Amino acid sequence: MAAKPSIPKGTRDFSPVEVAKRQYIMQIIKTHFEQFGYQPIETPSFENSETLMGKYGEEGDRLIFKILNSGDYLAKADANVLQNKESNKLTSSISEKALRYDLTVPFARYVVQNQSDIVFPFKRYQIQPVWRADRPQKGRFREFYQCDADVVGSTSLWQEVELVQLYDAVFSALGLKGVTIKINNRKILSGIAEVIGAKDKLIDFTVALDKLDKIGEDGVKKEMVEKGIAEAAIEKVQPLFHFTGSISQKIEKLSELLASSEEGKKGIEELRFICDNIQKLGLKDAILDLDVTLARGLNYYTGAIFEVAPPAKVSMGSIGGGGRYDDLTGIFGLKDMSGVGISFGLDRIYLVIEELDLFPQTVSSTSKALFINYGETEAFYAMQAMARLRDAGIKVELYPDAAKIGKQFTYADKRGIPYAVVVGETEMQNNQFGLKNLASGEQVMVDFEGLREGLL
Repeated sequence: MAAKPSIPKGTRDFSPVEVAKRQYIMQIIKTHFEQFGYQPIETPSFENSETLMGKYGEEGDRLIFKILNSGDYLAKADANVLQNKESNKLTSSISEKALRYDLTVPFARYVVQNQSDIVFPFKRYQIQPVWRADRPQKGRFREFYQCDADVVGSTSLWQEVELVQLYDAVFSALGLKGVTIKINNRKILSGIAEVIGAKDKLIDFTVALDKLDKIGEDGVKKEMVEKGIAEAAIEKVQPLFHFTGSISQKIEKLSELLASSEEGKKGIEELRFICDNIQKLGLKDAILDLDVTLARGLNYYTGAIFEVAPPAKVSMGSIGGGGRYDDLTGIFGLKDMSGVGISFGLDRIYLVIEELDLFPQTVSSTSKALFINYGETEAFYAMQAMARLRDAGIKVELYPDAAKIGKQFTYADKRGIPYAVVVGETEMQNNQFGLKNLASGEQVMVDFEGLREGLL
């Protein structure tokens, strides 16, 4: 007996209903991307290893799926390395390509490769899958979609203002109220590290601080000590553990704390510009909050940092994030090309909308009506009407076999098809159709126009 087939951990099959819901989310995101002036591009699922490796830090590099070379992939391997099982040294000789880890680095490569054909500032969006050899858990998968929007070639902070508006517009259109858009600035984090005397420990300091909501104040302090950050420095950062108030109040507190740091003061001014203008322009449903512990992507973010938290009633990680990067394309030789971008976490957004039961009833991949098959003559009559209905944008189908009527109605019920169209000898003679509401059981006789109106 053949073994039951399975799929790799961290991947999923999607049913017709699930695909319809995912496409509903993606269509809303895509529509708003284009309303804000972003243009679509696509890049290959896999890149040359040298394009990806070394761009995500040591931990990120470990999560990149490598692709074995075609044919005899061990032919070029160093015999001694192979014999000693030194896998890290072996990888480069047996794998020259890898699945993309995100859409940002491939985008940077695209910009550099196509710079002579691009009109700057270049606003692009991309909705494609990425792969990470991560430990699967709720909301975290090894294969998942990213929905990114980036602008390169402009240092204007109006881009950050607009990206906050874009987040707000998308989540409002999805019916997600109470989403919190957290904002911080890399320069502020650098300034804090500077004034407490831990400038050389910036990454360790910020990574620990970023865990405040997960491991608490004591846990953060313990991690900082373990990373070699002095007790005196930790004491100076004490106010950040209880950083409350309005955005303007938080900015004033930061101004006092960072009075001696030029970089920190610059970060404060950038934050003030973005937040002040957002408050003046207003948001539809989202909440903007300054979170001084937010520290994501420090390997390439240089200015504003964004992270989006779902409504408080949902237990889920971030559903979006992004930030400003002043020299991302520099990794491929194109210097001084500033950019800023955000990403929507499609899979987590799906789970949040599902949990809150916010998907509209109309989101479905099923047909609006099933034409009952009574035989070849009736089926031909039905097919003529179906062609006209499809031209009108109505999803309809014919049961393929002239099976027992009960079986055909059962099929419609299991598929969730709301209407059945009955076409027998009498209906054909009168150029009519029997339109049956399968929920109520009510059936009416209509002409084609009546049928079309009834199914719209």
